[in-house]
Amino acid sequence: MTALFPHGWAHYLAGGILIGLGVSLLFALTGFIGGVSTTYSALWSYISRIPYFQHERFVTTRNWRLMYGAGMILGAFLYTVCCSRMHVQITRVPAWALFAGGVLGGIGTRMSGGCTSGHGICGLGSLQLPSLLAVLTFLTVAIATAHIVHAMGGF
Repeated sequence: MTALFPHGWAHYLAGGILIGLGVSLLFALTGFIGGVSTTYSALWSYISRIPYFQHERFVTTRNWRLMYGAGMILGAFLYTVCCSRMHVQITRVPAWALFAGGVLGGIGTRMSGGCTSGHGICGLGSLQLPSLLAVLTFLTVAIATAHIVHAMGGF
């Protein structure tokens, strides 16, 4: 177990429980699903006049999604300040690879109708078959990609 979790597993469990409670509370109180890709698109509706971003489901929910997104950023910042002793991990992945991964991830998110948090946390939590298929696809591609990159010498 130490090889898989060299820094322990309790903080992962606590984070998972807090995320689950957060999206459950959001859904129970508002009926909203706390996926991140919709939040991203809704926030673009503030600054982009592209018709896709002006869809009613983005425009009408963008205010609470702004707070939702700000909460994620604030939560990560508070964790860094309070719990990680300001030890910030720096990646050795080149900027072009991060950019390419972001673009491909964004395209995949739109093609699958949501992101890993929307499907993996909210969709699976509400027993949605499309979400199960999306999560299995995400995991399969991620595991295969990690093995391919590792076999090629990694970054």
